[in-house]
Amino acid sequence: MSTGPEWDDDFEVLPDVTTDESPSGWGDGDDSNDERLLAERPPHWS
Repeated sequence: MSTGPEWDDDFEVLPDVTTDESPSGWGDGDDSNDERLLAERPPHWS
């Protein structure tokens, strides 16, 4: 006995990341500051 419709779980309604959330959406380059930010951590993060 079926209790309801079968849902397609792989159906993507909204994207995980939209184009305006990407660096190129803000007019930024593809370079990342992650390495610099990790190297310049405040002392209380240790």
